[in-house]
Amino acid sequence: METRTKVWLTEDGKHIIGAGKVNLLKAIDEERSLSKACKKLGISYKHAWLILKKMNERVDHEVVYTVRGGKGQGTFLTDYGKQLIDEYEASRTYVDETVADDTSWENISFKLSARNKLLGRVVEVEKGDIVSKVRIEIDPAVLTSIVTAEAVDRLDVKEGDELFAIIKSTEVMLAKPVRIPDESEGE
Repeated sequence: METRTKVWLTEDGKHIIGAGKVNLLKAIDEERSLSKACKKLGISYKHAWLILKKMNERVDHEVVYTVRGGKGQGTFLTDYGKQLIDEYEASRTYVDETVADDTSWENISFKLSARNKLLGRVVEVEKGDIVSKVRIEIDPAVLTSIVTAEAVDRLDVKEGDELFAIIKSTEVMLAKPVRIPDESEGE
């Protein structure tokens, strides 16, 4: 059995781009022609044009532009269109790596197999461009975990936060408990 995932970029709950639209944009970029991209993908020109029109409306940006006549004619991606591909592929890579990582399930609320899960409070965050140091007070000691700056941002780690230090034979991971407000707080 294998785990499969799908990734879409959305904005305000509206689907902007997924694998099919990325493939269309990439084919346009490679062929420099909407009609050639459509032939390559086996879709109609009208269908592709409607997809592009809907994307433009949803993001309020042009994703392609067309140059007519002369040597430089064709359909080309705008910088925003290229950015959409890059953002999609970065998200896709992150999801793929997370699913492939044997420990990833621990980070999405599954029970941990690691026995050394210690609850502590963040006393200091020393953030770097790529790597950050997080010091966690676990009475009577202070533990330092070296993690990526991206992980610190993703977990929104700051001084005073409660964190789990998950100690494995080869690494120390961090997990932030999700706090669910009780009913009295909602009033």
